Amino acid sequence: MGSTTSNLYCGFEQGPIRPPNEAKSLLLRITRNCPWNRCTFCPVYKGTRFSIRPVDHVKKDIDAIYKQVKRFQKLVGDAVQIPPVEIRKTIRETSPEDYAALQTAYHWIFTGGMESIFLQDANSLVIKPAHIVEILKHLKKRFPEVERITSYARSHTIARMRDDDLIAIGKAGLNRIHIGLESGSDKILKMVKKGSTKDIHVQAGLKVKKAGIELSEYIMPGLGGKALSREHAVETADALNQINPDFIRLRTLRIPKNVPLFKEYQEGRFERCSDIEVVREILMLTERLEGITSYVASDHIMNLLADFEGSLPEDKERMLKVLRTFLEMESERQRLFQVGRRLCVFSSISDLDDPRRLAITQKAFRDLGVTQENVDELTDELMKRFI
Repeated sequence: MGSTTSNLYCGFEQGPIRPPNEAKSLLLRITRNCPWNRCTFCPVYKGTRFSIRPVDHVKKDIDAIYKQVKRFQKLVGDAVQIPPVEIRKTIRETSPEDYAALQTAYHWIFTGGMESIFLQDANSLVIKPAHIVEILKHLKKRFPEVERITSYARSHTIARMRDDDLIAIGKAGLNRIHIGLESGSDKILKMVKKGSTKDIHVQAGLKVKKAGIELSEYIMPGLGGKALSREHAVETADALNQINPDFIRLRTLRIPKNVPLFKEYQEGRFERCSDIEVVREILMLTERLEGITSYVASDHIMNLLADFEGSLPEDKERMLKVLRTFLEMESERQRLFQVGRRLCVFSSISDLDDPRRLAITQKAFRDLGVTQENVDELTDELMKRFI
């Protein structure tokens, strides 16, 4: 674990990522980077050093946002929006060291409605529980109207925490934890250096649920490659059935050049699944989800089928139908959808029936020279801008 950084406060700061569903949240940085940082599939934080921000620095960030929020609220009053002339005046009157907080507060107020806060970076719960509680209490003091405070965490970290500490953190205001389960297969978890096992994932997930905190588990279709696709689906479904998380979120594997897994892929030691094989894998997994009440979300452009989502068990058959509909399409129609989805023209399978969207995609399809042999390579190139 990295050490706490120096006592020199350098102003409000934010980390590089957050979950897609936290796009409207206030991003508050508690730690910098990732204390594990060895996962072979992850491009984030590579080459960086982990450190913990001092609690008083985090509280200063909270106070900086509070100050800017109050400025904007005073400007708005009963109006619907701030006149542009007032925004320009506010910017001119803001010192350079306060500008980052000003921008962040503006986004949070007028995009997010000040409803949620996300604690960064990769594993905020690695800091002392008492320090997390202190930060949460200060947040609730400054922004009592906030409905949701969330954070990423590693299963390994949560599994080692005392139940009482996790319950105290929940009572202080943290009401959702995002965990990268990725896979329930111990073979795959070891292969990609996740630093966890299936048992640890299950133990941590159950502990979060016991503490009364919402749990969002991320799984990564395709992570086992062709060789371990079936095991990935079966073991991941079993882990999820044991945990029963509030949310199951899909993040299909992509392999950018700056991750260790790319070398294995390039040298032929990892054989990546095609889009078709990934959908088959998701079908196999979904068929095995039993006795749970999770909401399944495919809320990222890396996923092929955005309309594969719903509540279990009531939406399971409809979700399975989405997968089977795609798999039963004739091959050229599948390729059209693959290209249209990666160009952000298509979202759901039904978009293929939209003449305008179909025409745009067909033109791109011809221009790119898409064939059955090159479709995965071409769509992978299109995806690089989203990684």
